[in-house]
Amino acid sequence: MKLNKVTVDDLNVKGKKVLVRCDFNVPLKDGVITNDNRITAALPTIKKLIADGGKVILCSHLGKPKNGPEEKFSLAPVAVRLSELLGKEVVFANDDEVVGENAKKAVAEMKDGDVVLLQNTRFRKEETKNLEPFSTELASLAEVFVMDAFGSAHRAHCSTAGVTDHIKDTAVGYLMQKEIDYLGNAVENPVRPFVAILGGAKVADKLNVISNLLEKCDTLIIGGGMAYTFLKAQGKEVGLSLVDDSKLDYCKEMMEKAEKLGKKLLLPIDTTIAAGFPNPIDAPIDVQVVDADNIPADMEGLDIGTKTQELFAEAVKSAKTVVWNGPMGVFENPTLAKGTIAVAKALAETDATTIIGGGDSAAAVIQLGFADKMSHISTGGGASLEYLEGKTLPGIAVIADK
Repeated sequence: MKLNKVTVDDLNVKGKKVLVRCDFNVPLKDGVITNDNRITAALPTIKKLIADGGKVILCSHLGKPKNGPEEKFSLAPVAVRLSELLGKEVVFANDDEVVGENAKKAVAEMKDGDVVLLQNTRFRKEETKNLEPFSTELASLAEVFVMDAFGSAHRAHCSTAGVTDHIKDTAVGYLMQKEIDYLGNAVENPVRPFVAILGGAKVADKLNVISNLLEKCDTLIIGGGMAYTFLKAQGKEVGLSLVDDSKLDYCKEMMEKAEKLGKKLLLPIDTTIAAGFPNPIDAPIDVQVVDADNIPADMEGLDIGTKTQELFAEAVKSAKTVVWNGPMGVFENPTLAKGTIAVAKALAETDATTIIGGGDSAAAVIQLGFADKMSHISTGGGASLEYLEGKTLPGIAVIADK
């Protein structure tokens, strides 16, 4: 699935107005950006368009404003940070209706290589429902549309999809291209052996992912809270561990499917247990490690155990492609982060192409200091999950093929 999309390298944007959908959904505390990863990730595309003499109009959502404009969700701090990073002024068009007088004036006054940032696209109620007239208004500002917000590509919104009904020239940016190359190739055309690691709390969130990956990978590893539903489906006592009883049959089906397809399905063989969930989440906690079929009825499994860490690390060693989505335990707690750290370490030490599927696993890898050892860390949690499910993402589908 080498997605053959038009990219920014195929465009001639000199003198043209280019609307770029970025992902500037950054964490803010009292109006200050606490982590600018998403802004720096967008820079290569923006710099390329500036260098080519385009008039660069940036748009993004930020947070979830409930009823139209809310000051705390303004993109003003992003404009300031972008100006610093680009070393040139980024004009912030502050309009509650996004495409208002300020935006139109700023765009009309642009020279080649100038940059304008529009206000939060979700200040318009139409955005998330992909309704006119907002799509038309956004499109009216530009002649070319570049999609570079992978984290929003699984949503059909005005700024990710609707706008392409009115702009003929479309392309993906460098960030999107990288995501498509890594995730798309991993799933559709992996160098084998291909190992997929799934974690996180709920089986329900990963139903289609489990099924799709079983068909694609050679070994599927399951850890995190979702493993206990599988263990219970095998008839094991899981105590007070997180279990989704409505998914026991599904787990049995998946274990049968793995066997039928000749795929390895690895589950925890031991588990780190405690009397209950830590409260607050990073509080000191007493734990012990027991075999996976020996969890006391009044205890709860909160991380994989030491033997499982070795088992999972061993499975990764000979891999050529590894995709990982979801932590192995309650990684926010130092005592319960050992399983997640062990997997991160195993991925850091392998020669395989290692792809981290956004969300909590990306947060864990970055937080634990292994980010520079991974081939690719996806910028979209939900989007990378849907990609691994084999779904077509609307924000990719609308972009022109080469």
